[in-house]
Amino acid sequence: MEHSRPQPFDTRMAPNFSRLNGSMFVSKPHTHFFPSATGFSALSAALLFVFAAQPARTQSTHLWTQSRIDEFEKGTPQGVSVTSDGHLREGPGLTEILTTPSTFVWSVAAGKSGETYVGTASPATVLRVDKDGKPFTLFETKDVSVQAIRLEGEYLYAATLPSGKVYQLKADATTKQDESSAAVVFDMGKLDQEKPADSKSSQKTTGARADEQKDPAAKTDGESHYIWDMIFDAKGLLYIATGGPGDVYRLRLPDPNWKGDPVEPEGKPELFFKSDEAHIRCLAWDGKGNLLAGSDGSGLVYRIDSEGKGYVLFEAPRREITSLAVGANGTIYAASVGDKSHNPLPPLPVQGQGSITITVVQPGSLQAVNTSVSVPEGSEIYALTEGQAPRRLWAGKDEIVYALATQKDGLLALTGNRGHIFKIANNGDYADIAHLDAQQGLSLASIPEDAGNVLIGTGNTGKLVRLGAIEKHEYASDVLDAGALARFGRIEVEPGSIGYDLLTRSGNVEQPVRGWSDWQPLKDGAVASPPGRFFEWKAVLHPGGTVGSVGVNYLPVNAAPVVDELVVVTGARINPQTFAQNQPGGTPPTVNIAFPSSSQNTITFDGTSLSTLQAIKDRTAITVRWAAHDDNGDDLLYALYLRGDGESVWRLLKDQVTDKAYSFDATLIPDGGYQIKVVASDSPSHTPVDALTGDKISERFEVDTTPPVVSGLKAIAEAGSRVTFEAEDAFSAIAHAEYSLDAGPWQFIDPVGQLSDSKQEHYDFHLPAKSVEDKPGEHLITVRVYDRHDNIGVAKAVFTIPAK
Repeated sequence: MEHSRPQPFDTRMAPNFSRLNGSMFVSKPHTHFFPSATGFSALSAALLFVFAAQPARTQSTHLWTQSRIDEFEKGTPQGVSVTSDGHLREGPGLTEILTTPSTFVWSVAAGKSGETYVGTASPATVLRVDKDGKPFTLFETKDVSVQAIRLEGEYLYAATLPSGKVYQLKADATTKQDESSAAVVFDMGKLDQEKPADSKSSQKTTGARADEQKDPAAKTDGESHYIWDMIFDAKGLLYIATGGPGDVYRLRLPDPNWKGDPVEPEGKPELFFKSDEAHIRCLAWDGKGNLLAGSDGSGLVYRIDSEGKGYVLFEAPRREITSLAVGANGTIYAASVGDKSHNPLPPLPVQGQGSITITVVQPGSLQAVNTSVSVPEGSEIYALTEGQAPRRLWAGKDEIVYALATQKDGLLALTGNRGHIFKIANNGDYADIAHLDAQQGLSLASIPEDAGNVLIGTGNTGKLVRLGAIEKHEYASDVLDAGALARFGRIEVEPGSIGYDLLTRSGNVEQPVRGWSDWQPLKDGAVASPPGRFFEWKAVLHPGGTVGSVGVNYLPVNAAPVVDELVVVTGARINPQTFAQNQPGGTPPTVNIAFPSSSQNTITFDGTSLSTLQAIKDRTAITVRWAAHDDNGDDLLYALYLRGDGESVWRLLKDQVTDKAYSFDATLIPDGGYQIKVVASDSPSHTPVDALTGDKISERFEVDTTPPVVSGLKAIAEAGSRVTFEAEDAFSAIAHAEYSLDAGPWQFIDPVGQLSDSKQEHYDFHLPAKSVEDKPGEHLITVRVYDRHDNIGVAKAVFTIPAK
């Protein structure tokens, strides 16, 4: 059967079939990919319901699927287009011609003899590149950028900024030209010192523009001038788009054979069109010979007739029109970027090869190139067709469109800052047809003798590449990280995919260039590559080939869980509901339980370890807290074991624990020193044979729930109200003691020798004379003693003070 070769962006030719079979719904640890909303049936909804109702995940076969354009765009295409409906088809490829010494290639012009001219920035030069890719520096300037170049006859015209000059260069020159030797045919700096020539346009000027018109000398020599674009008409007149102010000048270049309509004398610029915008960014001709101009500020598209009278065809929702293109049917395409409410990027300080630093207030798209940042809300492309309302053709939230060109099979769009090239159909379908080895595609030019091929200039880095037909049509997928060593099974490809071969490779480091297996074809539909943590597939397309969704089945080799951290806190309880209800006077005091790593710059696998757990203070309780992870993402169960000093056997304290903290009563075990072991098991996700465990043992901690014993309490009134007693604890040292006389306030007392550091302490002290003076009769002395675990021993005695 013969198959017609589909266009790279024509999604209407895609077969009408489901994306993948039912195995797509197999449990997997990451994102699940389901069919698009347009094909979402009642059966699919039922399957989703069944899937959502499943119990805890088990360690079964996972399915890694790529089916949408945003997923396929993460891969590497070579002569492969990724369509907006998620298919891989044959497409053009990129061939690098030259890597320039500059950062940006802002303009490209194709010569008639196969040579190419490029205008660069940082540094600013004009290069002539021969058929073999060998460059020759035709022109060099101390300006920041050669922003636009145009070839007309035997001369090349180069516009620079921020000086705002246009140089006339001999295209076939064999010696390098510079600012001193090249002829200047247009100089915005000189125009500032002169009163602008009367324009045939009757445009009104307001605000800052009106001030400039009243006082042309208001601009200083240090002020920047911009030339953004140039274009020739059929008669050889040069039109120059400027910024600061946003005007269009017309220039008759020296030509002794000129026979056209009268214009300004040769070499003298004419202010052809005056706008009230900050910049005129781009120029193009419509099918009727009118000049089109796109602005920065209000995002306007002007149509300017031969008399210089402007009419606003379209006001875009965005602030800047970056490029214009006109189709064979007369449709005008306008790319727009930026937020009208404000310019989100600050003025950009740039420095040329000279010693003067100039602040260049550029349009947002230009600042985005220099700073490699995105413009809010990305880009939009609008189609303007006569007799119809403006129509948004395409939008890219992460893209900045820098250049447009119409071709027979659609609209070509160069973008940044991901360096993607798109082909867009008139119905809005599109394809990502190539990925540049640079951040931006900035400029393009068609090759006269090579229909369908396009020369492209790039930014970051500045390269010259060719977009056209190539022999290879291959697509390498994004790299799958299985999280652990995995075995790979069958690959499922969308029914209807034809004309392709699949190969795979695997490895254990993320970058495929380091020690991966070689590309291997499938064996009976299954992966032949060895087990590994990382995996990649490649599709090789044959003529007419197309590939839809691709799913890879894999099973991670089970890895044992790891208990990362473990802390035991005595005197704290995390399940305090019953305890708190029995506390008089409201909420009991709290204890914060944190891991040691929370105060250090420590990498943790368990995010909960970074937080502090709040518990209720309770001296009769012990709380254990731990952090654990499993490389397979398995569900875990925990068991706690206890072992005392001098013991060799771990005794089960609690099993089947699902939380990562547990409190228990300290009164259940005798006083002494202990350790706790937490064992994590991935048994909920595996069969008993395959389940693995990991454990961690705590530091030693002490349990002491027995209060100290107070003995021998005596109060002798005759000896100056002397009080003596003994305090002894079976396990821990005595911490401190207090006494109370006649139920009065508690007063701290020191043991004999003042140092309280042993399990037995002797106390001998006198009551203050004033506390019993003139108070004959019976008195009550009460003492309480604390050990290091806040256990309290209490005793009392009665003594009598005789009357005087």
